[in-house]
Amino acid sequence: MSETEKLKVVRDRIDILDEQIQKLINERAECAMDVARIKQTSDDEQINFYRPEREADVLRRVQDRNKGPLDDEEIARLFREIMSACLALEQPMRIAYLGPAGTFTQAAALKHFGHSVTTVPLMAIDEIFRDVESGASHYGVVPIENSTEGVVNHTLDTFINSPLKICGEVELRIHQNLLGQMICIDQVKRIYSHQQSLAQCREWLDANLPGISRIPVSSNADAASRVKNEADSAAIAGELAGEQYGLNVIAANIEDKPDNTTRFLMIGRQTTMRSSRDKTSLLLSSRNLSGALHSLLEPFARHGISMNRIESRPSRRGMWDYVFFVDIEGHQDDPKVAKALAELEKEAVMVKVLGSYPCAVL
Repeated sequence: MSETEKLKVVRDRIDILDEQIQKLINERAECAMDVARIKQTSDDEQINFYRPEREADVLRRVQDRNKGPLDDEEIARLFREIMSACLALEQPMRIAYLGPAGTFTQAAALKHFGHSVTTVPLMAIDEIFRDVESGASHYGVVPIENSTEGVVNHTLDTFINSPLKICGEVELRIHQNLLGQMICIDQVKRIYSHQQSLAQCREWLDANLPGISRIPVSSNADAASRVKNEADSAAIAGELAGEQYGLNVIAANIEDKPDNTTRFLMIGRQTTMRSSRDKTSLLLSSRNLSGALHSLLEPFARHGISMNRIESRPSRRGMWDYVFFVDIEGHQDDPKVAKALAELEKEAVMVKVLGSYPCAVL
């Protein structure tokens, strides 16, 4: 059999598989529409079409049964887009994120919800909270911490007075690219970027563009929008910003630490049910007494609950008065977590469950 004949056999097989895949995707979409019809005839006052705990478990099962050659992250991305398109048939969703268009926060929103949602850029974290609280957006996406730069204090502070719940999280690997209208690096005369991105790429810039002016701006997307109109300037930003503003990738992945990752939270008005692997975020306040922090944390240790993170912030209620943000493993409805929280209520001045939600899926 000639090479041409061999290729025809394989391509004919691909065409048959494509037809089968298309039929199955449409059958899945019909099932999603059936789900919507069933929910609309129920007696529930508040219908939740989006179920983050179910989506997380579906994606985990997809990864568990994956045999390759596509890796787990890629196969999850494909199924996420299928779920996003099917959910849009039930309820088109509006997602607020920290703008402008092309930011890593928008990339996180699309990674978590898929591309069949409408993403709306807002210019401040507290605006996102207000937008979701008012019902204008179904959910919001806010950054919470970076593996090299630490926590985003503004997000933590906004949770203190907000009624919103955390309903999901996503971890996004931050790849910085040098973007511009030009192709050759030696044509770059100045560089725009957010101060954090300039810091994250300092060693690469020192080695490859020494002496070139580095200009900090409000966001990487803002940098990309400026470069769109300046032929001799470059921006440090993500791939999405380059696509948004029609820029070339002059150099890819120029971050000094290749494992640089940012964690984002999905915020909404609903409480999320249990999935196969959950996390709970808490806001705690104690009396200003010796050993008070130990009293707050002791119930978790006694019940064998792992704590992932603790951060302290001024409560803004009085001088030297602090609140603690704590992440623990498990859902608030898990028996041992529920027991620990009940004991904690007796010791703490305040216990606020910010949300129990599925741990991030690749």
